[in-house]
Amino acid sequence: MKNKNKKKIVYLALAADTIHNGHIKIINIAKKYGDVYVGLLTDQAINEYKIIPKFSFEQRFNIVSNLKFVKKVIPQNSLSYKNNLLKLRPEFVVHGDDWKVGVQKKIRKEVIDILKIWKGKLIEPKTTKIISEKKILEENISSSEITSRISLLRRLLNSKDIVRVIEAHNPLSAFIVEKAFFKKKNKIERFDCLWSSSLTDSVVRAKPDNQSVEFSTRINGISEIFEISNKPIIFDADNGGSLTHLKILIKKLENLGVSAICIEDKIGEKINSLFKNQKKSKQDSVKAFSQKIKKIKDLRKNRDFLIIARIESLILGKSVSDAFKRAVSYSKAGADLILIHSKDKNTSKLFEFSKKFYNSSHYKPLVVVPSSFSHVTENVLIKNHFKIVIYANHLMRATFPSLERTAVNILKFGRAKETEKYLAPIKTIISLIK
Repeated sequence: MKNKNKKKIVYLALAADTIHNGHIKIINIAKKYGDVYVGLLTDQAINEYKIIPKFSFEQRFNIVSNLKFVKKVIPQNSLSYKNNLLKLRPEFVVHGDDWKVGVQKKIRKEVIDILKIWKGKLIEPKTTKIISEKKILEENISSSEITSRISLLRRLLNSKDIVRVIEAHNPLSAFIVEKAFFKKKNKIERFDCLWSSSLTDSVVRAKPDNQSVEFSTRINGISEIFEISNKPIIFDADNGGSLTHLKILIKKLENLGVSAICIEDKIGEKINSLFKNQKKSKQDSVKAFSQKIKKIKDLRKNRDFLIIARIESLILGKSVSDAFKRAVSYSKAGADLILIHSKDKNTSKLFEFSKKFYNSSHYKPLVVVPSSFSHVTENVLIKNHFKIVIYANHLMRATFPSLERTAVNILKFGRAKETEKYLAPIKTIISLIK
């Protein structure tokens, strides 16, 4: 016999990266109908329609669990409510009326159709107009949030099939990445992370890519980027320099909130890996580079500050076996990810390595920089066991021809009119940053 005194179940889905008056209001509305069960969106679910939240699922779970009138919190692993609704069979679902349009329109229809099975009801109070969660987070930076920022990349790795990274060489390029999105099959595609490139940091200062730009200068650039972007950053440290330099570098990167350092196993004067002639390039010994990885592991204070070991064997014409031997040693030494670098348009050796390493007992997530094989899609990279793809120089490469063409055309025609069709309207530029 059904217990007439048993309270009805009210289901409410939240991301709750930060709790604001809108959350409190909708919980207060929900509790009028019965016991409030919150479906807390996991990082993976949130990634389906917006950037990964600053705070982890565990942190958000603890906060929401302690809110007044919340009976129970359960994970919601997708934007779809289906699994949780069929499990709980709630009498009511509560959601603000803002999902009648946009990305969640189809989700709303699915909820209505499922509720019809047991004659449940959807309650849609008017959405509260509030300051955005992003703005709230930007205005409340603390040391605990620096720690959360560092952890973003690890959480992305745990919640996505592949993490999409692109270089940003100054705050404007980072701003463009922050705003960039593409809607594809009701899913919003964005860049997940920024790459602080040694190459593009040099080029933007009109210097050669030979470590002529000091780490301190590049770190100041990252600090400026963090003023306008909440995305995690991977720092390209070339070979990392001496152990003395590494100690200072690691401390500064962690203090800023950088998520990872990438170091390559070359030694001596830097020669960019994409140059055809690599005769003067030298690769570090397996033992020495493994020791460098161990040193970084010992120096870092936060285990979520990730170490990416970049292997140059294929660049230098060595075998897949040599690259594999190095990957195993670097993995044992404490590398969190392995970047296998290649400039060959034919990816057969690259994928031979990725398959071999993936099936080894020392596998760590793989990173790829497809500058020379841009025809390869992200889906193909996923099938070949890559977890991070880095578009390492594309925004800088897009900038150069545009600047050059504009300058030459002004000289050619003695006026700026002919360049206007290539330029953003001045109204766009003066209103770009609010």
